[in-house]
Amino acid sequence: MEFNKQKAIYLQIADLLCDHILSGKWGEEQRIAPVREMAAQLGVNPNTVTHSYDQLLQDKILVSQRGMGYYVCAGAKRRILDIRRKEFVNEVWPEVRKRMADLGLELEDLMKM
Repeated sequence: MEFNKQKAIYLQIADLLCDHILSGKWGEEQRIAPVREMAAQLGVNPNTVTHSYDQLLQDKILVSQRGMGYYVCAGAKRRILDIRRKEFVNEVWPEVRKRMADLGLELEDLMKM
């Protein structure tokens, strides 16, 4: 995986894992790769993956079952969509609106394109 410098690596990994859930690669309540295995697959330090998993635990995307590993939470797909929609509205859309204003574009103009 190639990482960009604009965002912390652990967050990029968390995004990748969410993409796997959204795409159906990982189903809800399915066990995912252990930290060391995921770190080896991605070519990163296991501590970085642990940080990613911790973020997803906090967001209630993953659940940890002691001695069993990490699993995708029931309802994870819905939570990911909710989180990403909020991020879009709060972070991406304001920048898009500003760019549109700078270019003199209206929504109708975009719809025509």
